[in-house]
Amino acid sequence: MNGGGTQASGVNSVVEDYVKAIYGHTEWQPDPITPSELAARLGLAASSVTEMVKKLARVGLVTHVPYGAVTLTAEGTALALRMVRRHRLIETWLVEHFGYDWDEVHDEAEVLEHALSDRLLGAIADRLGQPTRDPHGDPIPAADGSIVRPVALLLLDAADGSAGAVVRISDRDPALLRYLTAEGIMLDAPITVVGRRPFGGALAVRLDDVDGRVRELDLGAGAAASIWISTA
Repeated sequence: MNGGGTQASGVNSVVEDYVKAIYGHTEWQPDPITPSELAARLGLAASSVTEMVKKLARVGLVTHVPYGAVTLTAEGTALALRMVRRHRLIETWLVEHFGYDWDEVHDEAEVLEHALSDRLLGAIADRLGQPTRDPHGDPIPAADGSIVRPVALLLLDAADGSAGAVVRISDRDPALLRYLTAEGIMLDAPITVVGRRPFGGALAVRLDDVDGRVRELDLGAGAAASIWISTA
């Protein structure tokens, strides 16, 4: 992070990517990440990740148990939140001002988050009106590191009859985002769980379209495990 950011303090983009990945794993569920899960998330060899985790521990960014959980320290969390803020502000900027679709912004933000100066990032945040969520519903940390997450439930875990608005959709699969767009599932869309189809079948949900139509849709486990709905 140039211009007074993390890289000026001796932290490089690789370190930034690691702490952001560790943070992202536990943002919406409580189980800590393991080195093998971190390797899969980053697309790297397990041996390389193990060595990097040791380095992160030596500089005080993580704690870890050999072959076990990797957990961010307070310093590691602060760095992760700075990078998450950068990433999500950039995604929002690309969608709102450059015509990108929500399935196109992740890879661009991965590059730009390390390149923009703090001054430019601040100007972007001001231009956007200091947004509190990105195009996928992920909360954007404030400049001071504070963050507010919506009270939400994974659609896959919701009981039959549960109803709420879509508050978050995972951005890990661009093809899924395109599918959900085509089906009219987007942020703030009202959705109701109808029930599970027999014999381990799909999850049936009812959608209230913006034009007033009500329709049912069957969602596979992969889609239902990527959508969060409000519970309050």
